[in-house]
Amino acid sequence: MIDVELGAVQERFADIVWDNEPIASGELVKLCEKELRWKKPTTYTVLRKLCEKGLLKNENGIVSSLISKEDFYSAKSEQIVAESYRGSLPAFIAAFISRKEISAQEADEIQKMIDNFKKEG
Repeated sequence: MIDVELGAVQERFADIVWDNEPIASGELVKLCEKELRWKKPTTYTVLRKLCEKGLLKNENGIVSSLISKEDFYSAKSEQIVAESYRGSLPAFIAAFISRKEISAQEADEIQKMIDNFKKEG
């Protein structure tokens, strides 16, 4: 399993890679300079760290992800539920909607997901 523990800056960097992959490392440096105001060494330091975490790879100067953006955020969500709500999805949802009202459309979408899961399960 990959390490989903990323700081906000690392997560923003990963988003840049996901949005532009595969990307030449030199082009990534230019994007990070423009979007994050980073110098070249900072970009390469963060890239190295995310490669060590198993999220990205840099082969022959081409940077790409080893895990999709969707899979990363799914794993991150699972980790939050596991660590903060003892693995209980209903407890997570109850906590979430107790502080934020959801629209009828959102409730319908959630109900459709539940109904589809029940049909497949």
